[in-house]
Amino acid sequence: MTEMSYYEVLEVSKDCSGAELKKAYRKLAMKYHPDRNPEDTEAEEKFKIVNEAYQVLSDDEKRSIYDRYGKAGLEGQGGMGHGGFGAGNMDD
Repeated sequence: MTEMSYYEVLEVSKDCSGAELKKAYRKLAMKYHPDRNPEDTEAEEKFKIVNEAYQVLSDDEKRSIYDRYGKAGLEGQGGMGHGGFGAGNMDD
């Protein structure tokens, strides 16, 4: 089974506006929210994926990286900002 793109998760096109993105997110977040689906683990998982997709696509920088490299481009993004390669050995 192939993984859905964030655009497919939110049911929007790649060229959607911020307003369209937000509207789609709100609709799906309400649909799968754990408070509306108590004890439904599948809905909870979908809610998490919808939230993850929105967090990436609503941020222009993350969206640009995602559009170029997919999820793989986002995986190591935080590492260099927190010290990165050799940051602890600057005085050696």
